[in-house]
Amino acid sequence: MRPNTRFADVQPIGLDAVAEAAGTDPDVLRMENLDTDVPPPPAAVAATTRALACGEGNSWLPLTGLPVLREAVAAELHRRTGLDHDPSRQIVITSGGTSAVMPVLLATTEPGDPVVLTDPTYAGLLQRVRLSGARPQFLPLHVEDGRWRLDRDALTRITTAAVLLLMSPSMPSGVVLDRDDWAAVAETCARTGAYLVYDAAMERLVYDGHPRINPCQVDGLADRTVTIGSVSKEYRMIGWRIGWIAGPADLMARIRMAVIYNTTVASGFAQLGAAAALADPAGSGVAEATAEYRRRHDTVLGQLAGLPVIRAAGGWSCLVDATALGLTAPELSSRLLRHGRVAATPMTAWGGTVAPGYVRLVYSNEPVERLADLRHRFDAALAGD
Repeated sequence: MRPNTRFADVQPIGLDAVAEAAGTDPDVLRMENLDTDVPPPPAAVAATTRALACGEGNSWLPLTGLPVLREAVAAELHRRTGLDHDPSRQIVITSGGTSAVMPVLLATTEPGDPVVLTDPTYAGLLQRVRLSGARPQFLPLHVEDGRWRLDRDALTRITTAAVLLLMSPSMPSGVVLDRDDWAAVAETCARTGAYLVYDAAMERLVYDGHPRINPCQVDGLADRTVTIGSVSKEYRMIGWRIGWIAGPADLMARIRMAVIYNTTVASGFAQLGAAAALADPAGSGVAEATAEYRRRHDTVLGQLAGLPVIRAAGGWSCLVDATALGLTAPELSSRLLRHGRVAATPMTAWGGTVAPGYVRLVYSNEPVERLADLRHRFDAALAGD
């Protein structure tokens, strides 16, 4: 096979290999993949079913998304930020949130440009940076009082950047950026001329009373922020594969073109379901889902008390420090599956120097009752050869 430099540093995501090894054994705790058993909004299911029955949305057009969904996204962004986005010029619909990342990177970077990401970060962000030809620059997270925190000192040392690509809450760590963190991000963007690309997929899935802060509410960020959103996490609509991009009108002209030539159009049936979910925030179930994920998160931490598990401030997962247990992350992942019947992904491809020492535990698809013997499973894994 002829060499291709775009793939020189791209790493496998890892979770698919763990899932394949786990197979279909019902005894295995499925903590490797970001699925959920919490149901999607009934309004979304009903609207999608109606669209399928009558054929509505069965079209290539409009290439940038159905007007009803773009208007619903604009209304949702206004609720979150107080800002008005022109649905026709500042919003484009994509086939899920992660497929929005590459068009944004192509529109905001040149080959070799530095893109700043946290370490750990979502592998789907990091590896897309590499595929785009840009260069990852890691901003380490550190553990303070049992929680992840952004290293603001490292942020002040960044001298060049084209993009800061950030999530809050962030996968896989569950870190939530506070207002001071976002103010430091704003200063860095102003100093370097970088765009902020904000993955807002989990913005409302926050625990422990942490404030939900959208960066567009912070001075200096509204005019340089590109927001990527989706219905996959907050609305539990993973299989719909509907996301969106919103940002400054001039930059969105490039992004729209990149989206069209990347995927042509997102599923019209699914777009109508997503529009129904966004138009019915009272019935979206986000608060109830967040409370359930918090119960599961606290069950995991209670089960693993005394082990090096880092508390998440939000999201669907938390991390356990394999190196503190005297193991590599792949070794811990392997032991958990072989001896504990727990499928969990090593974070090898999810950062620079920090992430590869951790294993991710996803609790969004396992109820509290199934998590009740997690300590027994861990003990068996740690005692195994």
